[in-house]
Amino acid sequence: MSGLLPGGAVVIIGLAWGVAVGSGLVAFLAVLGVIPRLAQITRSTMNVRMYEAAVIVGAVFWTVVDLFDIRFAFSPVGTALIGLLAGVFVGMLAAALTEVLNVLPIMAKRLHIDDYVIWLVMAMVIGKVLGSLFDWLVFHSLILSVGVRS
Repeated sequence: MSGLLPGGAVVIIGLAWGVAVGSGLVAFLAVLGVIPRLAQITRSTMNVRMYEAAVIVGAVFWTVVDLFDIRFAFSPVGTALIGLLAGVFVGMLAAALTEVLNVLPIMAKRLHIDDYVIWLVMAMVIGKVLGSLFDWLVFHSLILSVGVRS
């Protein structure tokens, strides 16, 4: 894609994407309080700072790995172990998010829109599905047609 746009536009678009993704991550972790809730569920609130540091270090590490196209060669057992740990992390994060999202019914009652909560949730689900379909079917085919590594 960088061959189609001047260098300055690529930098601006890249920064905009970075700000958008970073803002989403901050909103997810800070506003929803997912990490403190995860620590509360696992009865390890004394380790909240360690969890937060682990998320920051992991985000920076994998950003560097992706940016510099660093490759790892793991054995099948190592790959399975990493997959297991990643699955446990995602599952625990999903459980914490489910606990935190009890905010929707409370917010709906305070805003007097409790009859429309199902529409709010459906809008979120449909947006996620359409965004994923766009990413899989359109965006990746555009990247492949331009010849950029995905």
